[in-house]
Amino acid sequence: MIYYQSPRKRRSILAQKLAVLAQKKVRWITILSSLPLFGMVTAFGIVPDAPPHEIPGKKIVRPLQLPEKFASSDPEMTFWHQESIRRGDTIVAILARLEISQEDKNNFLDATRGSKAMSQLKPGEVVHAETRPDGELLTLRYFYGNGEQFQVEKVDGAFELSEQSGKSDTHIQIGSGVISTSLFAAVDKADLPSTIASQMIDIFSSSIDFHRDIQKGDYFTVVYESRQDEGGKIQVGRVLAVEFFNKGKSRRAVYFQPSDGKGEYYTPEGESLRRPFLMAPLKFSRISSGFSNARYHPILKRWRAHRGVDYAAPRGVPVMATADGIVEYKGWQNGYGNLVVLKHNAQYSSAYGHLSGFDKRLQKGKRVRQGDVIGFVGSTGMATGPHLHYELRVNGVQRDPSRIVMPAAQPISKKHYSTFRRQTSELLSQLDLLRNSSFAALN
Repeated sequence: MIYYQSPRKRRSILAQKLAVLAQKKVRWITILSSLPLFGMVTAFGIVPDAPPHEIPGKKIVRPLQLPEKFASSDPEMTFWHQESIRRGDTIVAILARLEISQEDKNNFLDATRGSKAMSQLKPGEVVHAETRPDGELLTLRYFYGNGEQFQVEKVDGAFELSEQSGKSDTHIQIGSGVISTSLFAAVDKADLPSTIASQMIDIFSSSIDFHRDIQKGDYFTVVYESRQDEGGKIQVGRVLAVEFFNKGKSRRAVYFQPSDGKGEYYTPEGESLRRPFLMAPLKFSRISSGFSNARYHPILKRWRAHRGVDYAAPRGVPVMATADGIVEYKGWQNGYGNLVVLKHNAQYSSAYGHLSGFDKRLQKGKRVRQGDVIGFVGSTGMATGPHLHYELRVNGVQRDPSRIVMPAAQPISKKHYSTFRRQTSELLSQLDLLRNSSFAALN
C-alpha cells in the first residue's frame, strides 16, 4: 500500500526529526537501498559537524530478502542465453550449464545424433539458446564455421534440426586494452566481448602463464571476426590476430588454416604456438603453493618436499589435460584423493590430485587430447580446501613445470609458407596500426 503526504507536511515532519536528533547529539544514518532485484542494502554512518576530510566512512553490506513477486518468474517468459564453448566441451556439458530439463536434453540429443556441427564445437565460439524458466529449450543456434549455421527449434513439442549456410554478414573488428586488475576486466573496459579474453588465453596458453605472469600495465591488440544474422544478432567469431605485451615482451599470433589441414595459431614467422604441454591445467585460478624442496604441510604439521604445484580454485572447476596422452591411472590414491595420471610418452607423464570427480568419459587406457576435461577441482585426500595438485613427471620423477623447456610443435610446411605469408600480411599490418595508434603514449 502507498501512503501520500503533502510536501508541506513532509517538511514539517522532517524539521521536527532533525531538531530531536540535534538535541540528543546522535549520529545520522543515511540508508541507501538498491532495487529489490539486487537484494542488497548499503548504510553509511556520518558524524555531524565534522569537516568533510575528517568524516570516517564505513560501508555495511547486508542481504535483503527478495519480494515473492521477484522470486518466481512467468512460466511463459523466455530468455536468450549466450554460452561460450570451452576447451574440451561437449553439447551435454553446455546443456547442463544452460540448466535445460532432463527431458529436453534427451530429446535434443536424439534429434541431433550424427550432426556435423555437434562434432565441431570450437573453443571460443558462442552457442545461443532460448529457454523458459522451467528449463524448457525452445531454440539453439550455433555458427560453426564458414558461415554455416546449426539450428534446433522446438515445433509442436518436437525438436527440428536444420544445418545450412547461414545468411550473415561477416565483419572484421579490432580492439585494444590495458590490464590494470585482470585480463577479463581489461577486455570489458575496452568494450570487447568476454570470449575474446578466453580465446587469448587459449592462444597463448603454452607460452604465457596467466596465473603468474600477468602484470599491471600489460596490454594487447586484437583483430577478430563478428557476424550479424538476419535477425540483427551479433555473433563473436574467431580471433584472427593478436599481440600481447607481457613483462615488456611482445608476443604475436595469427590464425592460418591450410587448404588440406586444420587451422592453428602461428607466430608471424610461421612457428606453431601449440606446445606439447600447456602452462597450466586450469584456465582461471591462482597458484597457492609452488614446487619446493621444503614446505610446511598444513595437515601433517611438519616440513617436507612439495613435488608439485597447487592451484587454488572453487570446487567443480574443470581440470584440463596439459598434453595428449593415455589415461594410466584413474581412482583413489592415499593423500592424493581422487587422482588421474596421464602417460604422454616414454619420458613424460602428469598427475592431477584432490579431484572432486572425474569426467564421465574418462577410462583407464583411453586416449585424451590436450585441453580435454579429465576431472574437476575438489578437496579429496589430504587437502585443507578445494584446489588442484598438479605434477609433471619426467621418467617417473616429479619436476618443476616452470623449469622444463619443452620442444616446439611443427612449423608451417614449405608448401604452405607462401600462402601463409600472403594471407596473414594484412592481419599483421592491422596489428601494427593498432599498436601505433592506441599505445603511442605507452612507448
